[in-house]
Amino acid sequence: MRIRILAGVAAVTIVGAIGTAVAYKVDDKIQVAAAVDDFRLADHEGFAHSLRRLNDVDAVVLLSHINGDAGSRTAAKALELLKTKYPKVEFMMLNSALGATRDQNAAEAKVQGLTIPILQDEHQLAGEQLGVSYAGEAFVLQPRTLKVLYHGNVDGAGKALADIAAGKMPSVAKMEGSGTEIAFPERQRRAQHAQISYEKDVAPILMAKCVSCHQDGGIGPFAMKDYAVVKGFAPMIREALRTDSMPPWYPDTSAMKLKHDGSLSNEQIKTIVHWVEAGAPRAGGPDPLAAVATVAPEWPNGKPDLILNIPSHELPASGVVDYQTKIASNPTTKSRWVKASAFLPGDRRAVHHILAGHIPGKPLEGPASMSQWQNSYGQYGTGGAGWEAPEGWGVELPASGHMGFQMHYTPYGKASVDNSKMGLYFYPEGETPTYIMRNAVIIDPFMEVEPGKDMHKEISYLQFPKEAILFSAMFHTHVRGQAARLEMIEKDGKRTTLLNLPRFDFNWQTVYHFEEPVRVPAGAKIVSNNWYDNSTRSGSNPDPKQTVVWGDQSWEEMLYTSLFYQWTDERVGAEADATKEMLSCRMFCSLDDNLDEKIQLAEMNPRIRAAVAPKFAEFDVNKDGGIDKSEFKPVLAVVQPILANERANPAPRPMQTAQANR
Repeated sequence: MRIRILAGVAAVTIVGAIGTAVAYKVDDKIQVAAAVDDFRLADHEGFAHSLRRLNDVDAVVLLSHINGDAGSRTAAKALELLKTKYPKVEFMMLNSALGATRDQNAAEAKVQGLTIPILQDEHQLAGEQLGVSYAGEAFVLQPRTLKVLYHGNVDGAGKALADIAAGKMPSVAKMEGSGTEIAFPERQRRAQHAQISYEKDVAPILMAKCVSCHQDGGIGPFAMKDYAVVKGFAPMIREALRTDSMPPWYPDTSAMKLKHDGSLSNEQIKTIVHWVEAGAPRAGGPDPLAAVATVAPEWPNGKPDLILNIPSHELPASGVVDYQTKIASNPTTKSRWVKASAFLPGDRRAVHHILAGHIPGKPLEGPASMSQWQNSYGQYGTGGAGWEAPEGWGVELPASGHMGFQMHYTPYGKASVDNSKMGLYFYPEGETPTYIMRNAVIIDPFMEVEPGKDMHKEISYLQFPKEAILFSAMFHTHVRGQAARLEMIEKDGKRTTLLNLPRFDFNWQTVYHFEEPVRVPAGAKIVSNNWYDNSTRSGSNPDPKQTVVWGDQSWEEMLYTSLFYQWTDERVGAEADATKEMLSCRMFCSLDDNLDEKIQLAEMNPRIRAAVAPKFAEFDVNKDGGIDKSEFKPVLAVVQPILANERANPAPRPMQTAQANR
């Protein structure tokens, strides 16, 4: 029988928030899972964790946790000791307490000196399926199968790990334990879950958040056109929600609010998951999805004012396709102001990205490279959509000339012909916006991802020479991209997270628009932090034994972060563009990993360090141990040939490149 010293959900919620210790013994009626379904949750530092990717460890240990709770703290310290003893085991803590926040988890980790990630189970779905009852309850999982080999107190978990390390199954599968109760209100509502209405509760969520992609002609792999389809895919839908793979909206809520938020609320997620777990019932009556079944429009935001056909390209079934530079004539006879753009990839599976820029007059001989472009009109990345400017801002499209396109294709096993299009949306003829939208890209051509490394970090930034307003950003990496974070660091040291992606998905490279544009003070740095998974844990890693540097192809890597902004003092007719000045220091910023406006040998990647080290003392004219901007020119002369050689001799395509699911 359950021993209750604290009664009532509201009281338990307070316990979860402040961690008041209450004795609690395991309720035998709560079913502990025999095996766990995968889930993906963000930890207290803002990084995502999932179970299925942990394919290189002997065991996975999950420990239920409440901030400030004495029993949790004792168990966490014991877990830290086990971590030092078993390096081939993955340890994580799970905070399912009602009302707990990531900031509270981060404060707890800092106060307690914890190195083990605290996962935020804000939906309580992970704790529910495990069968968590109390804080300090340990679960030992078998990798790959995710079977629960042991659950109970931490001491018993240590004994289970000793058996596993000795090559044996744990001799004890369960040990008694007690601790502060963790309330899971939905456990008491199983009967109500069977009453969740497909017609009134589930279908409206799908219509609002899913059908725009999952309709005939849409980007989704199946159309949610009626109940029968949804029920057939119900297990997949549940998995997609639990693993945060759908909807494809990956920013977390710890940073700036964003427009066009495609995520589901906690209540929406729980409603659908619990409906699926109840058997996806339907009460009867008209089917809301069938009643509004639609076909996806060719242009989701309406027909553009100008559609440019990008010259077609024949794609082989396999092999390597070098970047293609295409041009199309600009038919406008008058200068127009662009307020939005969209791209329509002809072969969505093959088109990795499209960049576009205006070329005045006739293109120079040879490829219409980006060096000839003036103005940027957005970009398309895998799974992405378009670009838009707020009302009153725009990008000028001069009359005539040409539009240049950079096309990146990835063969996928079937020969095809790509016929992509670009659409431009104009301000009404004769109407001029007040402000000019500008674009610049943060890059790190010196990046070098270590072989076999999980969570390898690369960093680069741009320093704004005068005040600006930042409107949107897009992260772009290749298949090893793992997580990304955009920060602003002001001259006084104030640090603000603008955009955080606990996980990066190569298949969904989205332009994120800030709900409230961000004021960037003069001298502030906009910093792009990117993490890469070059380990065997990555299901899309072409070769974890390879050292990876910057390269065009998807089995190479990039750090490319596109920013759209306005100089505060610039107006149409009173141009004051400082973009060239800002970009003049971009290579310097790519090497200044510690952000101190000096480049030390220690912060350089190995191949760059090896080239610069012999003459570093000579380059360091003022002998302060670092290269500042005034001393950088001879350093650039040394490192540029390295980059040129890598561009001319890219990494060979791996024999078997893992293809990301498109």
